[in-house]
Amino acid sequence: MISPLTSLLQRHQPGFYPVISFDSSAGKLARLDLSEGGELPAGIAADENRFVAFMDELRQQKHADFLLGGYDELRGMYQRSELFDGEMEPRRLHLGTDIWGPAGTPVYAFMGGMVHSTAYNDRLGDYGATMIVLHQLEGIPFYTLYGHISLNDIRQVAAGQYISRGQEIAHFGMPAENGHWPPHLHFQVISDMGLREGDYPGVCRLSERHQWLENCPDPDLILQLNKFLPAV
Repeated sequence: MISPLTSLLQRHQPGFYPVISFDSSAGKLARLDLSEGGELPAGIAADENRFVAFMDELRQQKHADFLLGGYDELRGMYQRSELFDGEMEPRRLHLGTDIWGPAGTPVYAFMGGMVHSTAYNDRLGDYGATMIVLHQLEGIPFYTLYGHISLNDIRQVAAGQYISRGQEIAHFGMPAENGHWPPHLHFQVISDMGLREGDYPGVCRLSERHQWLENCPDPDLILQLNKFLPAV
């Protein structure tokens, strides 16, 4: 069954501004598989410098401006941080879409909204600099989360500040400010934030997959980038 937020976003897709600047006639997107047994060599995520170099090299090998993927993807690389461990079951299922590309890449508001909250989640493997924006369509509120952005981005905004469609709101952060990941944007759609501010889980337990995906629908409803990926 399609969720109300999914249907809402589908209806309004034609009016969304691109979250990243990408010209499909001149550039290329490539799919990235970070699931168990995917494209990431075993153990490389535990070495920050090797991880960063590998992702740069992979993007060059694929002749791609950006590497894209991750929604509903079961990943082993979260073993690099105790942040994702749990007594009964670790968190390994990714709830957003990752866009991997050069540090400093601009990020734009797909529609108007209000800054809900920001935070510097600086633990190893966390979001690093994070921004959450509140939107409303047809009277229905929802949120978008921008993780692994630049510290300078969150220093220039405050909760309650309004943003406009097409406004440059963030940039891909460097590893030292983005949770020690290769530069990328974690983009996530959230129906209900609850009482959280400046943070929201981007990875869940596999056993809780249904409830988390129901609250976090496919980010490509907004990004509309999957259509530019080569067919599998």
